[in-house]
Amino acid sequence: MDTLAAAPGTGPNTTPLPVLRKPLPRATFESLPTDRAVVMGILNVTPDSFSDGGQHASVDAAIAAGLRMFYGGADIIDVGGESTRPGADEVPEDEEQRRVLPVVEALAKAGALVSVDTRRATTAAKALDAGAAIINDVSGLEASQEMIDLVADRGAYYVLMHNRGNSRVMTSLTDYADVLEDVLAETVSVRDRLRAAGVRDEKIILDPGLGFAKTGEQNWTLIRGIESFLDLGHKVLVAASRKRFLGELLTTAGKAAEPEQRDAATAAITAVVASRGAWGVRVHDVAPNLDAVKVAARARA
Repeated sequence: MDTLAAAPGTGPNTTPLPVLRKPLPRATFESLPTDRAVVMGILNVTPDSFSDGGQHASVDAAIAAGLRMFYGGADIIDVGGESTRPGADEVPEDEEQRRVLPVVEALAKAGALVSVDTRRATTAAKALDAGAAIINDVSGLEASQEMIDLVADRGAYYVLMHNRGNSRVMTSLTDYADVLEDVLAETVSVRDRLRAAGVRDEKIILDPGLGFAKTGEQNWTLIRGIESFLDLGHKVLVAASRKRFLGELLTTAGKAAEPEQRDAATAAITAVVASRGAWGVRVHDVAPNLDAVKVAARARA
């Protein structure tokens, strides 16, 4: 007599077959899209970041969130273990490494292109050993010679973000004669230190540092002047995602929009800077910004 007992997956001692994702080849910087701006997903393994602090505070939660970004289309995953919000306390170096290194290693092994968000050369070196390809350094004018030498020695890609001071004092350092010209000149001064150490131009990515030692109006000036950064001949990364100046723009009844309410405005900034030629954007919410860079590329075609 016919029975279902012999049918695969229907017997009493069987379980549903697992759905296995085909392993992806390990990503490289050279494999990034060249027909549109790249999307860097922000992964903060911190309890106190301004937008998503605490959401990915454990290693397992951070890995899961990073994989969701990766499989959701993020070109790069930027892993950071120290909050850089204004007023944030410094995190001990060993704690920063405990937070980020296993996440970097797991995501790199899964095939993601990983960036490490750190201002410390020792953390950066260990992250490169764990599989990271990019160092995203928020030190700005205070970039250490140790970090610069590491970038030169290891041939890593390096995000040079403009900043003055550190998280505790940067809001008091917003006095510029001309914010666009001054930020450009100060960025070039660090760029020239990298060049002098032997870092090649194609390894240097410039970031205007929106929100870092900048007022809201100064951020808008830098966005309007993005072509001036492009004219320096390097890739340019813009990181506007959920920042305070967008919350101020979206103020309703005297209350600034909360960080999670700023994603549509972030995607609008993404479309603007991508259409002007920015190499990439650094964002919290990958999907709408991936759509935005695709629209910008199609509009420019």
